[in-house]
Amino acid sequence: MTLIGETQGGQGKGAPADLIKDATDASFMADVVEASKTTPVIVDFWATWCGPCRQLGPALENAVTAAKGAVKLVKIDIDKNPAYAGQLRVQSIPAVFAFVDGRPVDGFMGALPDSQVKAFVDRLAKQGGASPIDALLDLARESLEVNDLGGAAQAYAQALQMDPGNARAIGGLARLYQQQGDLERAAEVLELAAPDAKDPDIDAVRAALALAADAPSETAEFEQRLAADPDDHEARLELAKALAGSGRMMEAVDQLIESIRRDREWNDQAARKQLLTIFEAAGPVSEVAKQGRRKLSSILFS
Repeated sequence: MTLIGETQGGQGKGAPADLIKDATDASFMADVVEASKTTPVIVDFWATWCGPCRQLGPALENAVTAAKGAVKLVKIDIDKNPAYAGQLRVQSIPAVFAFVDGRPVDGFMGALPDSQVKAFVDRLAKQGGASPIDALLDLARESLEVNDLGGAAQAYAQALQMDPGNARAIGGLARLYQQQGDLERAAEVLELAAPDAKDPDIDAVRAALALAADAPSETAEFEQRLAADPDDHEARLELAKALAGSGRMMEAVDQLIESIRRDREWNDQAARKQLLTIFEAAGPVSEVAKQGRRKLSSILFS
């Protein structure tokens, strides 16, 4: 089976040269930012292990090829090239961004039906510009990159005044409060989101709130139990919950990995399920998730 990013020469079947290509962090400025100043560029962040990526990739290639040069497609493997995925705050894949004049102006997360993918590409080909809300969301992201939390919060709030149900603005503002430790306000912001809202920040904050709600307040009892019996999986799971709830994500991951190493099937794979919740809360492209996946793979496939 051919994986996304492994098409011949990084180019879709029948596409002109350079219309569809693979890129790296090193070539991002030239292939995306500079190229988008003359032609809109769609960036598809993917990974070899991502099933939905294999569904979305061909649909994007077909739509871009059909646009006959009005739009370009650049594909980036986030496992090999994590830098710009991190800057764009990619939390799940596939993640698609549209660049015009060197700036991201639109995008979506997850695999969409072919008809919606075509509509996305056609809209970019015809318009090629950012809406006022997209501009505010871009401003919020830029403010976060320079640690201007107040500026980011203001931009998100302005976007929500224009569109109270905007999932990206809700997720961004909730994530901002959650990262500042204000879980109460983060939860209040999430109440603005529709139950079926699709946004990686919304998913991450919900996961973080769930971890905090389920977290014991102290670790001493569980550490003592483990010192007496390293195979006390219940104590290890509760210790991991306490660590994650207090923000010590990597320590929680290590405890869960150790539990899986000792008995991966314990309590219907409870440790693995908790591990996946932590990955979601930290973000799929975070260091916590990347290191955790590597450690988990070394156990499962050793």
